[in-house]
Amino acid sequence: MTAHPSASSSSPEPGGAEAFFGAVGTSFFNIAGTAGGMTILFVRVLARFVPPRIDSRELWKNLHKMAVKSLPIVVITAIFTGAIMVIQAAPIVKRYGAESLLGWGAGFGTLREIAPLLTALMISGRVGANNTAELGTMVVTEQLDALRVLAIDPIAFLIAPRFISIVSTLFMMTIFADALALVGAAFSGQALLGVSPLTFYNGLTTGLLGFRDVASGLIKSVVFGLVIALASCHFGLSTTGGAPGVGRAVNATVVASAAGVFLLDYLVSFALGG
Repeated sequence: MTAHPSASSSSPEPGGAEAFFGAVGTSFFNIAGTAGGMTILFVRVLARFVPPRIDSRELWKNLHKMAVKSLPIVVITAIFTGAIMVIQAAPIVKRYGAESLLGWGAGFGTLREIAPLLTALMISGRVGANNTAELGTMVVTEQLDALRVLAIDPIAFLIAPRFISIVSTLFMMTIFADALALVGAAFSGQALLGVSPLTFYNGLTTGLLGFRDVASGLIKSVVFGLVIALASCHFGLSTTGGAPGVGRAVNATVVASAAGVFLLDYLVSFALGG
């Protein structure tokens, strides 16, 4: 007696292509929804500036919490960043005897790229994630609903001060990072290559580096601050699902901020001509 093929073996199985394009479509709509939500939030925050409706006490409190308390980790990161730039440049300097160009070699990449980028990632991990956790906790515990019941605008009272604080923090921390990275690079050059700090700073200021190089990094810091502020506030306000939802929102903030920083870094570098 011959066995007939089973019905399951004869029925068509779902193709891998359909699952792939379905996942791509879902990801696209999720990204589009996130970008749209961040854009709407940005417009709502800007509306609180005309006329100004921002809680000044909340602003100063967040500036202290985000900027002042972030200074130690930024100092450590910046000093070692400058030292690493010298270590990377050391083989070329030794090979060609270009000690006078060590300041330019370390300063160019530090001022235009490394300092604003690494500072943004540090602020994203420390400030952005914390901001999302705080806002997400307020959402799931219905504290924002309580503010609305008391006729207090959550955007003006909570979001706008945090938005200003994050952007200002990243801008100020980038200035500190630029200065401290160059100090770390100068002393590292003296320890590793015997290049005096005076020679290092002469190479830094011989005309190869100018205001445009410093301004490029500072412009990037403002752009990075905008994306970190928008991502952290957006995911914090859209938190659902209790305590696990807060964890998911924090994770989404870190991922979105890092991806946005690298994407905008490329776009701003291209727009500024390097």
